[in-house]
Amino acid sequence: MALSPTAAQRRVIDAADPATGRLKGTPAQLAALVKRGLAFRHPRPPHDHFLTPAGHRIREAADAPEAVTGSPEAPAAPDTGGVFAARVGGEEAAPGDTGPARLREVRGAWQGLLELRRMTHPDGSTDRPCAWERSHLVRAAALALEAAGHRPAGPGGDDGYRVRATPQPEAVAVYGPDGAALRACAATLERAGWQAGEHTEPRTRARYLLASPRKV
Repeated sequence: MALSPTAAQRRVIDAADPATGRLKGTPAQLAALVKRGLAFRHPRPPHDHFLTPAGHRIREAADAPEAVTGSPEAPAAPDTGGVFAARVGGEEAAPGDTGPARLREVRGAWQGLLELRRMTHPDGSTDRPCAWERSHLVRAAALALEAAGHRPAGPGGDDGYRVRATPQPEAVAVYGPDGAALRACAATLERAGWQAGEHTEPRTRARYLLASPRKV
């Protein structure tokens, strides 16, 4: 169930470390934030609590304390309705906001994802995708592209990037309006910890990227 944080929980969220999202509060407050998907308990000692990306968005949107859903393992819950959805391109009913509010939301989700990488990788690295990204390939790749400023395609599908699932395990296809756009997308994904290479569809001769999360 989606629940808004209480005033006391909101104070805990607002007092989180702005860089790491580390929280301080009573055990009951921290447990309640975990239950709402706004925080997670680190599996390694000293088992500190940190904001999830949903919690980060609550903290950043001080003037809009709306209900948020999520889980301790999922970065921005981009697959849950009504909270955040990375734009995969070609949506028939894409959100209309493309201004500063959307930019802040996307950047917040990306920063939250980097923090999730840091907290879930044994070596604390942020340079390669985490388990959540590997189980949500299309959304993860789309978030990396949108956060870097690439334009998602509109309903026509020919004016921006489109990220699509493929039959191959741990791989997505990325389409773009031209070769330059594809190369720019490839560079962004590689910086975000993905491997990307250009391919040609045998029947249509359309060029696309085949991208997969880097493991090391």
